[in-house]
Amino acid sequence: VFGGTVISGNRVIVGMNNGAGFLPRLPSTVDLGCLVCFDRDTGDFMWQHSTSKLKTGRVHDWPQQGIFSTPCIDGERLWYVTNRAEIVCLDTEGFSDDQNDGPFKDEEIAEGHEADVVWKIDMMGDFGVSPHNASACSPTTDGTRLFIITGNGVDESHVKIPNPKAPDFLCLDRDTGKVLWTAQPVGERLLHGSWSSPAYGVIKGQPTVLMGGGDGWLYAYDPAGDGEGHAKLLWKFDCNTKDAIWALGGRGDRNPYVATPVIHDGKIYVRTGQDPEHGEGDGDLWCIDPFKNHDPGAAWTGNDLSESMVFHIDETQKVTGPLPVRRLQNLDKTKGEVAFPNQESAVVWHFDGQD
Repeated sequence: VFGGTVISGNRVIVGMNNGAGFLPRLPSTVDLGCLVCFDRDTGDFMWQHSTSKLKTGRVHDWPQQGIFSTPCIDGERLWYVTNRAEIVCLDTEGFSDDQNDGPFKDEEIAEGHEADVVWKIDMMGDFGVSPHNASACSPTTDGTRLFIITGNGVDESHVKIPNPKAPDFLCLDRDTGKVLWTAQPVGERLLHGSWSSPAYGVIKGQPTVLMGGGDGWLYAYDPAGDGEGHAKLLWKFDCNTKDAIWALGGRGDRNPYVATPVIHDGKIYVRTGQDPEHGEGDGDLWCIDPFKNHDPGAAWTGNDLSESMVFHIDETQKVTGPLPVRRLQNLDKTKGEVAFPNQESAVVWHFDGQD
């Protein structure tokens, strides 16, 4: 069981694999992703949403790993991401209410202990997303919109990015699944996988959805978009130090993984790391305040709030920059590059040590 458990009313819902074989038609010998609902008081099995494994195997959908996504629940609606990189909206009542809710009517069996699908979006088929090993996003909502990190990643060689133009982030109408806006800030800078989950909050009056990118950056968006169907980037933050370098197999100190950010009392706490299969290494824990050097009354324009910015100094001491963001390393001192403190830095403190 990798999926987080959620309690909603008299239901307990958790993502897992099919090792328990709750549905007789799908015995435990069949590898599946399963979102399972139990009665909170009795533990009785109520319903299961079953998702077959992708035929491409480990590169997209590692065997026996089941569901990583923790569902987001509000009333009788539930949203989560399957092992097939599908965004699914379910009726928390299942078919116990004797209704097949929503526009989706293609359930293989629409009765008993089967899940009632309201709507579904295939991120691989509809958007060209290519997850690496697993789809792990746990969706969140601001009450009307649903926010998703698509999970786009590298291929099995860990070098090629199958589709760098696929969206990194999605905002949907949570009731209908209609796409409200998409964002593609990572692109060719993608390092490994995109296994983060979004966070939503109002920070000093500014509604904000935080998205951790597969390039190790944290991106902050206005949930409402720009009013014309496009994403509106408020600010961004580099969660790696500028001289950190990416190397395969965990040999470098540049981290692609940004854990789910935590918003508290106007500050944001975010940490980085890597796939533990690639060995141990140092991560980063940041506390940032986006309004530390920003007037709350001033408009956001995609500001870079990183700790520092990189410039180039040539033989004549001419300074050029800031330099564009790069994939493997942003600061190479052997090439005459130097990092200067960023006047807009949001950093309150940074910890990268060991106990």
